[in-house]
Amino acid sequence: MKAEIIAIGTELLLGDIVNTNAQFLAKELATLGIGVYRQTVVGDNEERVLSAFKSAFEYCDIIITTGGLGPTQDDLTKETASKYFNKELELHEESYDFLIKYFEKNGKKLSENNKKQAYFPKDAIVLKNKNGTAPGCIIKGDNNKAIVVLPGPPREMKPMFKESVLPYLSKLTDEILVSKVLRVCGVGESYMEELVKDLINNQTNPTIAPYAKDVDVVLRITAKAKSEEEGYKLIEPMEKSVREILGDNIYGEGEAPLEHVVGKMLVDKNLTISTAESCTGGLVSSMLVSYPGISKVLLEGAVTYSNEAKMKRLGVQKETLNNFGAVSEETAKEMASGIVKASGSDIGVSVTGIAGPGGGSDEKPVGLVYVGLSIKGNVKVKKFTFQGDRDKVRTRTAVNSLDWLRREIMNL
Repeated sequence: MKAEIIAIGTELLLGDIVNTNAQFLAKELATLGIGVYRQTVVGDNEERVLSAFKSAFEYCDIIITTGGLGPTQDDLTKETASKYFNKELELHEESYDFLIKYFEKNGKKLSENNKKQAYFPKDAIVLKNKNGTAPGCIIKGDNNKAIVVLPGPPREMKPMFKESVLPYLSKLTDEILVSKVLRVCGVGESYMEELVKDLINNQTNPTIAPYAKDVDVVLRITAKAKSEEEGYKLIEPMEKSVREILGDNIYGEGEAPLEHVVGKMLVDKNLTISTAESCTGGLVSSMLVSYPGISKVLLEGAVTYSNEAKMKRLGVQKETLNNFGAVSEETAKEMASGIVKASGSDIGVSVTGIAGPGGGSDEKPVGLVYVGLSIKGNVKVKKFTFQGDRDKVRTRTAVNSLDWLRREIMNL
């Protein structure tokens, strides 16, 4: 079974609204084993929407639309779908009664414009909207073709899809797709693909696909099966092979970000931590704070941007700064030791570098970063050179600091 997602709304074409609905729907359809070969965005124009329907049905079985169900004249998705299938619009009494009560409850009278939201193509399956005034519907045509019409606001669309559309589509598919996501850090996408290329070249069911995110790399293993249980059994041996190849470069599964994985490790092992940051400006501690419960172990975070702050707050020696500079292995080491001494934490993470765009030299270019790590008296420093703009350098520094910390905690 194939589907096309069509987002309808001129505001999408103008860039006023980001189309997050397509991403959500694509993921949901994938779990059902329904292939999405194309996503389309069309403005509020009947002729163009009809053309999009015609084009989509040349290859797909189901069209899922979002948007265009409001009360105004340019909200025409339902009406255009009805016209495509040559079906008359009829008043749906249950939806009409709901609208009347909704407006009365809010001290308003139902207008003729809003009444149009209660009209649906003949024989359509009406989908209740528990979070707004625009119901959706499923319109069936000839040759088992169907258009699923959903509202545009995500807070309305997502619950409607999960509660009403998902059960409907589940009955139409014999197989589902089951996926497991492994998250990788410290290995680039191309190198990771090289490591697992034999698995990729010999894949059948399950399949394996690497792709890069902003701060890490994801490896998705997907199996086609009759049930989730059968799917995960098919995934097991592939996952085992991947883990043997990538080892501790795999930091987690699913949607959990690196900072949550590290936060959980710190809390589970009851390891207190403090940070001393220069070029990252508190980004390392900010990422850790996103993990609920981190207050049990995160004692403090110091942004010591100036040399004076490094000396006064962390006890970095003036001679160290004069002889080696603020961006140096020696300074990073004293920063890590200094924050541990000042806070009494088990772990100290320090960061000093040149985020750019200016301030670099041949000896110390933009992107040069030193990360210090003090764990129970043992102090280490790592040197990194990152490419990219200021934000990328800062982000990559914070991510690599946490990844290094993760690996060190694993070896305690």
